[in-house]
Amino acid sequence: MKVIKEISSIQDISDYYRYTGKKTALVPTMGFLHPGHTSLMLKAKDENDIVTVSIFVNPTQFGKNEDYSKYPRDFQRDYHICEKAGVDYIFNPDVNEMYGDNNLTTVSLSSITDKLEGKIRPGHFTGVATVVTKLLNAVKPAYLYLGQKDAQQNAVLKKMIIDLNIDTEVRICPTLREESGLAMSSRNTYLTPEQKDKASVLYFILNEGKRMILDEKTGDINSVKDRIRKIFSSKAPEFELQYYEITDNINLEPINDLNLYKGEVLISVACRADTTRLIDNVIFHKE
Repeated sequence: MKVIKEISSIQDISDYYRYTGKKTALVPTMGFLHPGHTSLMLKAKDENDIVTVSIFVNPTQFGKNEDYSKYPRDFQRDYHICEKAGVDYIFNPDVNEMYGDNNLTTVSLSSITDKLEGKIRPGHFTGVATVVTKLLNAVKPAYLYLGQKDAQQNAVLKKMIIDLNIDTEVRICPTLREESGLAMSSRNTYLTPEQKDKASVLYFILNEGKRMILDEKTGDINSVKDRIRKIFSSKAPEFELQYYEITDNINLEPINDLNLYKGEVLISVACRADTTRLIDNVIFHKE
């Protein structure tokens, strides 16, 4: 496994593998890797000849008062995790390599980025779309591997890739969870043991919403949300429920009448546990 710091070098490597007909994959990360990341690496390795993991804490997707400066970093630890998973290259540029001294270009999407996370974190998805475009132009992968936990991000990136005619296919892999049901995330390290235990309520209310829709045939969105708010305030009164939304899984448009809707349903949730934000979701098909 090799560590590459320069964009020009990873482009040369990628061009070689594409020329020789190798299937290449990229797993984009901000480091401080956990088993969820490892599962993406192993899936990519199983389905491709060459796997690159990018490790880059992207400043442009953090808001003014967010946790960029304290975001957990441990490259040596990440290196060994990647090596054990059979990764071929780590792309680990610094901020100046990625953005230079006078970067004037961003990639932004309308509509799909204005809701859910985008409503709470203005500008976040412009940072995400910009850095992923730059990573795709650098690594030039045939396949991009993403985890289901970041459902809105996945929808944004899939739409961006289609709209910009980028020659990369997106593969979405299941969310890995802790025993409590809490979705694995680098930010879980910010939580106290008690907060981690309480945070299991997120997965519970996601599945409760799914149960009400599929098993109870509940058609009224408001009745689902009312029950969810009661459960959340009972199980985690010290947490702030920021949103619990039921949408389609393409444009993330609200489903107003569940009785009339057929197709993939995305239930998304976000909460704040003290200073730590947690997000999660479930996706299921409704006939």
